[in-house]
Amino acid sequence: MRITDLLKKEGIRIGAAPADKAEAIEQLVALHELCGNLNDTAAYREGILAREAMGTTAIGMEIAIPHAKSEAVKAPALTAMTVPGGVDYGSPDGMPCKLLFMIAATPDGDVHMEVLARMMQLLMDMDFTEKLKNAASPEEFLALIDAKETEKFPDEVKTAPVPEKKGYRVLAVTACPTGIAHTYMAAEALAKAGEKLGVPIKIETNGSGGVKNQLTAEDIANCDGIIIAADKSVDTARFDGKPVWSTKVADGIHKPEELINKIMNGEAPVFKADKKAEAAASVGNESFGRKLYKHLMNGVSHMLPFVVAGGIFIAIAFLIDAAKGVPMDGNFGSVTPVAAWFKAMGGYAFNFMLPILAGFIAMSIADRPGLLVGIVGGFLASNGATFADPFAAATIPSGFLGALLAGFLAGWLLKLFEKLCDKLPRALEGLKPVLIYPLAGLGIVAVMMCAVNPVMSVINKGLSDGLLWLNQHNLGIVLGCILGAMMSIDMGGPLNKAAYVFGTGMLAAATTEGYMVMASVMIGGMVPPIAIALSTILFKNRWTADERKNGVVNIVMGLSFITEGAIPYAAAYPLKVIPSCAIGAAVAGGLSWLFNCTLMAPHGGIFVVPTIGKPLLYLLALAIGSVVGMLMLAILKRPIKQENE
Repeated sequence: MRITDLLKKEGIRIGAAPADKAEAIEQLVALHELCGNLNDTAAYREGILAREAMGTTAIGMEIAIPHAKSEAVKAPALTAMTVPGGVDYGSPDGMPCKLLFMIAATPDGDVHMEVLARMMQLLMDMDFTEKLKNAASPEEFLALIDAKETEKFPDEVKTAPVPEKKGYRVLAVTACPTGIAHTYMAAEALAKAGEKLGVPIKIETNGSGGVKNQLTAEDIANCDGIIIAADKSVDTARFDGKPVWSTKVADGIHKPEELINKIMNGEAPVFKADKKAEAAASVGNESFGRKLYKHLMNGVSHMLPFVVAGGIFIAIAFLIDAAKGVPMDGNFGSVTPVAAWFKAMGGYAFNFMLPILAGFIAMSIADRPGLLVGIVGGFLASNGATFADPFAAATIPSGFLGALLAGFLAGWLLKLFEKLCDKLPRALEGLKPVLIYPLAGLGIVAVMMCAVNPVMSVINKGLSDGLLWLNQHNLGIVLGCILGAMMSIDMGGPLNKAAYVFGTGMLAAATTEGYMVMASVMIGGMVPPIAIALSTILFKNRWTADERKNGVVNIVMGLSFITEGAIPYAAAYPLKVIPSCAIGAAVAGGLSWLFNCTLMAPHGGIFVVPTIGKPLLYLLALAIGSVVGMLMLAILKRPIKQENE
């Protein structure tokens, strides 16, 4: 959905001068009313104000994007306004806003998120936003957006159905565990490489909002090969008989031309979806470790929404009880009726965390039959059932580690059982998915988990006791440093995800030490973009003009706990950026632990400050870590002229 489809020239006001934020909102709402976008102006205004009450929608860089989903909206639409003199909108960078867009969305679907995502991709170009601010008329404003969209999303113009196949034609699928940054960065890099090489390419993205630009049967039939740049499992059965090259999503970002050339040069092996074929076990040149990582990330990507939403609901419950002065005992978070409701709802979501994790790991290994064994295995890990105590009345759950074991081991055992079933008569083929696999799978996972739960619970308790021991002997700061550094070293890769998964697992334990772990994890992920942004501002001679322009955006991304903003800089200068960011993140993680800071929410950056214990000290640790990272960059990265010499 193009921005120009949602924005009419009547909905654009050039050179506005609102006195304050409230008046700016009123003028934007009035533009929606003028364009006939609303059924009920007052109700829509209430929706906008309710969203602003949750936190400012200013994103920095002199831009604000207020938005609301409401029954009062007839159809998704946009209005816009330029404010040459600026208006105070409570921006996180303290700058007045000079460019404002207001999104009106209907309650069904996630159109507002799609529009926000698209606008952020466009508005990251500082030259483009400057032209918008200086537009002389609504017509010029619209023309600028239309030209930028055509440049940024050429596939929307160029991917019309081609009657005949001409030359090489490549398809691609990109996906990452969280489905936010890497997915779209890889897609954009592949699109640019295809354009540079003169190779028509269509890219399907498996992002957090679902599958976009989905490959059709006709696309697959006519193409010369498919690139899968993904860190989680994607649907590959549809590629049966086609050349497929599978690799990590980072290669899609950093090696797009190389990947396209592998298809063009005939280097990709033909993929066989038949389970009886050995080729099904290997796509491209994936190692066993790479497959393990993809299975794990498939579970993590499906688990994250439950962790984030449930964790924030529980954090809200704690905030409510804390505001009421409830003592922090065993009932804290559930004393006030409203708090009890939030904690109960968040707890229900949290209860799905381990079954979903194990279920989608097993499904990644054994396809759809693996879903049952994984979900049941994860549930058994969360309640600790054993042969002696099948109802788990007096057992210690094996927890996160048990769920991981359930996902992997049960998935592999069921896959082995599926191969054994290949020898059954063909007449029983229809019974396999509805009777044989579920029945055998339940038996396999039930016996396995009842046997391993006692062992895993001992290990799990030992880890918790070890963490408590570290804290009691003032060694927890070491763990904080390690977790902070892990979040920064590969910025969204295996080490980053391992630290984050450990943090969310400890968060589920609802202990002070668990909350301290989560605090160190999040702060470690916030430092890299902020350190780079500070360096581009204070040490300008180390960076090119484009790097300095985009560096400001990293302040917002860092404060929002989006580590991926640092990736372009790390890719360009890995030996200078990565060590600097890792040291800064380690300092921040260690200081967070030293200050006894806690975090009850698994995501959100500064927007979940109310859920942070000792927030001022936490922000101090973030500032110190970011400055350390910036100073390390200043030491390791010489001025550009010296580097060139």
